[in-house]
Amino acid sequence: MVTRTSYHHGALRDALLAACLRLIETEGIAAVSLRRVAREAGVSTAAPYHHFPDRAALLATLSTQGYQLLAVRLAAARAEATTPMGALTALARSYFRFSREQPAYFRLMFRPELSQPDKHPAAMAAGDAAFAVLTDAIAECVRAGVLPADKADTLAVMYWGLSHGLASLRLDGQLEKRAEQFGTTTSDLADDVMRTFAILIEPGAPPLT
Repeated sequence: MVTRTSYHHGALRDALLAACLRLIETEGIAAVSLRRVAREAGVSTAAPYHHFPDRAALLATLSTQGYQLLAVRLAAARAEATTPMGALTALARSYFRFSREQPAYFRLMFRPELSQPDKHPAAMAAGDAAFAVLTDAIAECVRAGVLPADKADTLAVMYWGLSHGLASLRLDGQLEKRAEQFGTTTSDLADDVMRTFAILIEPGAPPLT
């Protein structure tokens, strides 16, 4: 591989992050090292240290990007919903799609032992901002009188747990296995789970669209 030495300062940082993401997608997080990322980006082994003092800093930056991308997608999904409860289902679907379309980000974002958010507050703040899209949607349901105020925090964790569980099962191939047994697809099974959960939370609610 020919080593590139002509990256603009900001472009070098972006190139390193893109190379790290590709490496996670193709070989997994265990393959990531600053030396290996430099090789994938076509730069000298010393180049990453201009932006990232160590592996954790690189992974924390990538995790921050993932959370920011997720937050944008969640906000867009919520904005398109026509009812408060419909927004919650839309958020769950968007979360599930994100894990399918951005598996490298998803696998990294929830590995604090790798990105060390306690040492990299930007990653923690980005995660909190993404979660806030869900808590704001829950609050809207409370204001609409369709969810109890005293269970708002619990319900936020329940919706997050449901979405994350389905996404993780899909990434691990377990959801596809069950979907085949049930004679359906992973997407349809996940969607049915989300719809059923919404009905249980709000008995008598009309079908979600």
